[in-house]
Amino acid sequence: MTRSGYRAAMPSPLYPLTTARLILRPYVTDDLVALHDMFGREDVCRYLRWEPMDLDAATTLLERRVKQTRFGTPGEGLLLAVEERDSGRMIGELMLQLTDEENHQGEIGWSFHPDAHGRGFATEGAREMLRLGFEELGLHRIFAESDARNAASMRVMERLGMRREAHFVENEFLKGEWTDGVVCAILEREWRDQAG
Repeated sequence: MTRSGYRAAMPSPLYPLTTARLILRPYVTDDLVALHDMFGREDVCRYLRWEPMDLDAATTLLERRVKQTRFGTPGEGLLLAVEERDSGRMIGELMLQLTDEENHQGEIGWSFHPDAHGRGFATEGAREMLRLGFEELGLHRIFAESDARNAASMRVMERLGMRREAHFVENEFLKGEWTDGVVCAILEREWRDQAG
């Protein structure tokens, strides 16, 4: 453990992680149909770096996802399926990865099926990932990046209490056009102030 409590060698969290309405768990091979149903959609992939996936691409992605269950070296992280407790349906995914070990920095991200939009699931699930990052992994700062046009994602960041730290103008050429990017972040002490 280092000066701020960061745990350099962290085993997998105890799964599943649960919230009032969600189960956050590692992907399993049975998630292929739900994963393809989500990432095969134009409206889901609009602000992502890839085009809507066919079944083969979703299969390849799932093969990677089932292994992403540990918080490890920079660039590695957790990618968890999000299941609605009431229905048992997979409705999205959440990511938490280590980006800078020396400075105890992490990144969070989310994608949800449009059928689950507007019900607070992304905020609820992301709150649990922030809790995991700060309380169990000992991170100092967690950030999220978004295409500036993605108003829904920006609202989630605001609800999480993340502050806007940067707005990059035309910093990425995405799907045939220059796009702006936004970075929002929250510190561990700010998280504790909110939670307390």
